[in-house]
Amino acid sequence: MDIDPSTTKYVIKADLKASGVVEKPDVVGAIFGQTEGLLGDELDLRDLQKSGRMGRIEVEVSSSKGKSSGKITIPSSLDLVETSILAAALETIDRVGPCKADIEIDEIKDVRESKRNRIVERAKDLLSSTIEESKVPTGNLTESVRQEVQMEEISDYGESHSPAGPNVDESDAIIVVEGRSDVLNLLRYGIKNAIAVEGTDIPDEIKDLSTKRVTTAFVDGDRGGMLILQELLETAEVDYVAEAPENTEVEELTQKQIMKALRSKIPVDQYLEMYDIDVDEEEVKESGGYQRAKKAAKGKQASTGKSSSESREEQREELGTKKEYDQYRKLIDSIDKEKIAKLLNGNGEVLEEVPTRELADKLLEKDQGVEKVVFNGIVTQRLVDIATEKGIKKLIGRKVGNIPKLPTSLEVLPWDRLKNN
Repeated sequence: MDIDPSTTKYVIKADLKASGVVEKPDVVGAIFGQTEGLLGDELDLRDLQKSGRMGRIEVEVSSSKGKSSGKITIPSSLDLVETSILAAALETIDRVGPCKADIEIDEIKDVRESKRNRIVERAKDLLSSTIEESKVPTGNLTESVRQEVQMEEISDYGESHSPAGPNVDESDAIIVVEGRSDVLNLLRYGIKNAIAVEGTDIPDEIKDLSTKRVTTAFVDGDRGGMLILQELLETAEVDYVAEAPENTEVEELTQKQIMKALRSKIPVDQYLEMYDIDVDEEEVKESGGYQRAKKAAKGKQASTGKSSSESREEQREELGTKKEYDQYRKLIDSIDKEKIAKLLNGNGEVLEEVPTRELADKLLEKDQGVEKVVFNGIVTQRLVDIATEKGIKKLIGRKVGNIPKLPTSLEVLPWDRLKNN
């Protein structure tokens, strides 16, 4: 069938059945003869063919055992409504030549839909071949350009050439991450003050930066991240800790995950308490946490005008008699490695035992007559603030964290000081 692709919109397809033997001219004649004047001048089939709005009628017919059957195909450039009317008119034909006949419309096919389908399939082929050749997915072109710019923004900081964002030198806060890919991912979302340690051997430049800037350690949510955090805590002055979700890495995070992790960062002393992390003081006597503790002690000494030895002596005197020392030692021995806290009244009687992790919340409850607390955990600034508010006199913890603000009304002691006196 010859169909003019520039004009044809639809193709009418019909089935023919005749009770006798008929041929193609008989079918064409019946179509023209029995539709003439039926639909008015506007839809006269002969006029439509002359004007090119209807194509040539194609008929395929065959005869068997005295009966005929076949297919009728008529291309149309009319709109769908007019084409449907003309198709319906074909079904009114009841004779072909001398024989009774029946014509039934099979379908009106949208030629343009077929073209669109071919276009889509061809476009898929072209797209696939183009992507295969370029190896760059078209949907990621913007991302590719952005990454190229970010690569240019990464600098090599200091003698160790640590990968860093462009604002590390200028910002008053830095984010310490594990590797170059982490810095790149933060750059992708506009965070330009990150610097990478690239291993557990922390570069001196980062240690030095941490003493001058507010420092957040942003680590992976796996064992490697914990190892790097441990090293940072022992060698640098970390102020906050942020973690990627469990079993994920900073370089894999989406913008939403990054922002959520950074907004949820935890002060380092609170983090140490929450996760019961020990920092080896013998190895880090000149490192971050230890240095901050020394600064706090010097500040307290300057405010009182007393030497550290005088302050320690006064603290021992204020602690009380040998009997009281022995009482605290016994409490410490009874706690041993259990993560519990014992709340005492002014007479040293145990009022209640609570898990260490619930201590802060318990103290925040209404006044319970608690004056002393002995617990297996780290004394943090938060606990000091709560104890001061509640009128508690002594906090005795396994270790003492960074406490820049210690009121004179509260005594804070680590276990080892009691055991060694």
